[in-house]
Amino acid sequence: MASAHVQNEPILTYAPGSPERAALESELVRQAAEVVNIPVIVNGERIGGGERLPVTCPHDHHHLIANVQQASTENVQAAIQSHRENQLEWSNWPLEERAAVFLRAADLLSGPWRHKLNAATMLGQSKTVYQAEIDSACELIDFLRWNVQFARELQELQPISAAGARNALEYRPLEGFVYAVTPFNFTAIGGNLACAPALMGNSVLWKPAATAALSNYYVLQLLEAAGLPPGVINFVPGDAKTVSSVALGSTSFAGLHFTGSTAVFDNLWRSVSEQLPNYRSYPRLVGETGGKDFVLAHASADADALSTALLRGACEYQGQKCSAASRAYVPASLWPRVKARLLDDLSTLKMGDVRDLSNFMGAVIDQRAYERINGYIDTARRSGEASILAGGQCDARKGYFVSPTVIEVRDPRFVTMQEEIFGPVLSVYVYRDEEWPEILKLVDETSPYGLTGAVFATDRAAINEASAGLRFAAGNFYVNDKPTGAVVGQQPFGGGRRSGTNDKAGSILNLLRWVSPRTVKETYVPATDYRYPHMKG
Repeated sequence: MASAHVQNEPILTYAPGSPERAALESELVRQAAEVVNIPVIVNGERIGGGERLPVTCPHDHHHLIANVQQASTENVQAAIQSHRENQLEWSNWPLEERAAVFLRAADLLSGPWRHKLNAATMLGQSKTVYQAEIDSACELIDFLRWNVQFARELQELQPISAAGARNALEYRPLEGFVYAVTPFNFTAIGGNLACAPALMGNSVLWKPAATAALSNYYVLQLLEAAGLPPGVINFVPGDAKTVSSVALGSTSFAGLHFTGSTAVFDNLWRSVSEQLPNYRSYPRLVGETGGKDFVLAHASADADALSTALLRGACEYQGQKCSAASRAYVPASLWPRVKARLLDDLSTLKMGDVRDLSNFMGAVIDQRAYERINGYIDTARRSGEASILAGGQCDARKGYFVSPTVIEVRDPRFVTMQEEIFGPVLSVYVYRDEEWPEILKLVDETSPYGLTGAVFATDRAAINEASAGLRFAAGNFYVNDKPTGAVVGQQPFGGGRRSGTNDKAGSILNLLRWVSPRTVKETYVPATDYRYPHMKG
């Protein structure tokens, strides 16, 4: 059991007139007026001078906020050499000494660093104030604090010692470095993928997504301010193929901590498997990948609760959450009320520059994402198997804005019901109430993923049927709630099937992947005669 003294970070409201709102608005003005040069960082040294990649605000792609140094092959090799020079000392620190670094970072982020991280996440990743607060402040703080608690609990898992001997499990780090490949959509994931292995004594090679490089750079600065020694986490933004080929080609590669697309994880896994004989040990591969997350409604569901969950689940952070509601199944008897409420609420929803705190949505992350999402909407628009009920407008003149879109499909296996879109697009299939048993099978078989899903019902029997029938369809399963918003320490996150290895970020299960235990037996009075009693005459 987790200790009761570990509490989740409170979420600030940023209501008009609040001190946190004033402080954040001031920080937004300050950051918007500067262009940050983000270096490669190896062994604490800032490395520049090479190719740089510009980073702009997604909601204003003419507004330059950073230039990101692109790591060269030599930079990555230097980072690997830094691992060899620094890990032994770091891993020999007692757990409580390593933990102190991350606990101090959590307190700094809860206080003086909060608005800096939130503002960077808003500007660089186009998150609204609430989405930034729950991500780059609260969730990252929770990861830092709860991982320490989980690490302490792990160390307490010890074998029994019989009379005359002492038995112990020593939780060593992996023999090599961990390669952390992190996504654009959550600043907290970037921090956790690097920090969780480091807490367990590993050194980490961190390759952030370019579009999240600003907030991730500040996370590394936060860790340095908290006392993280140089070289424990080396920061190597750059071309994915360049960095990955060097990292995975090293004999010291020991683990991959990944969040991103299923296709990229597949490619990394193949690359590792092809090089297995070159590694000192079998690498640990941990990945959270794609999703096609569902909301299933029973005829007994509350229409208002369902429509609210659909809107929030599909549209918060522009649908760019691995857990975002993307496909919904609604009974015909309930659909008219749900549809009316959903379309009415969408008509009031504001989208725009996230510095306007009255906005509910910002822009999607970049032009590539914008074009992909627009392509799915165009497919629905041209098809005779689907109707666009709301949204469908895309405008990239200033920012990459995609209006929240609801598609009603007549074919439950229409492309937008099966493929991951990663945008504010919700596809709805309306089924006959009496088809409930068949719908359970349809939901389970339609998508190759198994990340999140939700069932809405007031009929307890229906809830139990859905829970049993969809047991492997979602690693995070919600009852009468949207399928997003997992909280560290409350809902460990991860899915199976094609959604990843389900190693549950925000739990002790994830930390287990970053240790290589050694069993130690000490005998106090060793035997001095090889003969056993049964051998005596």
